[in-house]
Amino acid sequence: MLSFERIPDQVGYLVMTEDGAVVSSSGELENGERIANVVAGLISLSDKVDPVAFPGDKGFKKITVNYENHAYIICLSNKKVYVVKRRTHPQAPLDADLTS
Repeated sequence: MLSFERIPDQVGYLVMTEDGAVVSSSGELENGERIANVVAGLISLSDKVDPVAFPGDKGFKKITVNYENHAYIICLSNKKVYVVKRRTHPQAPLDADLTS
């Protein structure tokens, strides 16, 4: 069994079946049916991406959705979808160094 508590800055997780049913959840994603629906839609959308523009016959390995203070990491493994919400540490924009 995966130990989500060992993931640095993890604030919640969600495990789903490939069809979007929630198997387990914890932290900020506990009972996260809405997030599960959004993730299922995102996965469905990624499966429809133009294969000419994005070659690869096996689909995605990992999807990361970044926000200012957190990120969602989505992975598919053993017919399960794993979603982890992690705190991120905001960084100054790269052009901020140029104006100083």
